[in-house]
Amino acid sequence: MNIVVQKFGGTSVRNLECQCQVMQKVLRPYREGNKVIVVLSAMSGETNRLLSLACEWAECPDPAEADSMVSTGEQISCALFAMLLKQQGVNCRSVLGFQAPVRTNDAFGKARITAIDSESLMNMLQEYDILVVAGFQGVTGDNRITTLGRGGSDTSAVALAAALDADVCEIYTDVPGVFTTDPNMCTDARKIDRIAYDEMLEMASMGAKVLQIRSVEFAKKYNVTVHVRSTFSDEQGTIVTQEDETMESVLVSGIAYDKDQAQITLVHVMDKPGVSAQIFSPLAEKKILVDMIVQNPSKDGKTDMTFTIPRADVKQTINTLEKLKYEIGYEELTSDLNVSKVSIIGVGMRNHSGVASRAFRALADENINILMISTSEIKVTCLIEDKYTELAVRTLHEAFQLDKGPVEKP
Repeated sequence: MNIVVQKFGGTSVRNLECQCQVMQKVLRPYREGNKVIVVLSAMSGETNRLLSLACEWAECPDPAEADSMVSTGEQISCALFAMLLKQQGVNCRSVLGFQAPVRTNDAFGKARITAIDSESLMNMLQEYDILVVAGFQGVTGDNRITTLGRGGSDTSAVALAAALDADVCEIYTDVPGVFTTDPNMCTDARKIDRIAYDEMLEMASMGAKVLQIRSVEFAKKYNVTVHVRSTFSDEQGTIVTQEDETMESVLVSGIAYDKDQAQITLVHVMDKPGVSAQIFSPLAEKKILVDMIVQNPSKDGKTDMTFTIPRADVKQTINTLEKLKYEIGYEELTSDLNVSKVSIIGVGMRNHSGVASRAFRALADENINILMISTSEIKVTCLIEDKYTELAVRTLHEAFQLDKGPVEKP
């Protein structure tokens, strides 16, 4: 049995006209003799509408009940799209998360998939040619509906492709693929034909909204080939796949940025064993994602500790650390929301010097000050003032000549 998984986001299914375009994309592999799993998001704007409705009823909506309500957005999309297909004589049915079932943990609002009943879905595919599956949602062991967080339909699609050993997982969006940087910020951005899982992971972690980061993690873990392409054109998109020699020859693949950042500094922290654990363990318990961390040289037995977190977590972070002020032993806590991260990414950076210095020189030439630096094998990230984000992205894109094609190692 040949299986193709296709995922369509909210803008792709926002009205009848768009869903008719989606149907033509779905009918193509179906008419070629494949079984098709169609994963749909809620119509554009519907999830936000439902969340706003919940906040009218409760100042802090119960997470489990909010998931139960928000999941109806995908239910509507799937039922309507199945009606369209049946009108064309297609043997199909809609399938909700709990019907598949897609099993998750009970972290409501940001649940993680733990298992998918592939046998149940294969039995359905024996009876139906197309299954229209609700993305973004699953069910706990005690049958409570969950949602997977923003962009969760991407993860649903890749997880289904992995569970069913699908030939390909096509992610359809309103953009034609993955670009060297945000084309809305840099008009010279170029579409990438092929990108390695690790590069896509780094770009997703930096806020690139083409794919949810957990979907890329799934794809890499289970070796699922993902094709990112546009709902509204027939051109080839970007293949996200395993790293190969061709990719390794390219020095830098893209420039990513993340403006959803804040900088926290603890001034005059005692420089002794265990203090870092006292700072970061309570934040980890509250699921606050700490990224860049810098500790200044010790002076008189004290140091400054600076780190970055998502802006949405600033209030909770400050409240948590203020309660531990005397236990940790710092003198002052400061925060700065006017920062952003800019990164250069490429698997070709492994074992090759000069990339970081080239980036730093380009930023310096534009008088952009670097506040913090972090690196990995395939990424160099700089924390800068957020007012310079667009200039920094354009400067680095030009410095590595990404508008002219892949920059290869000399």
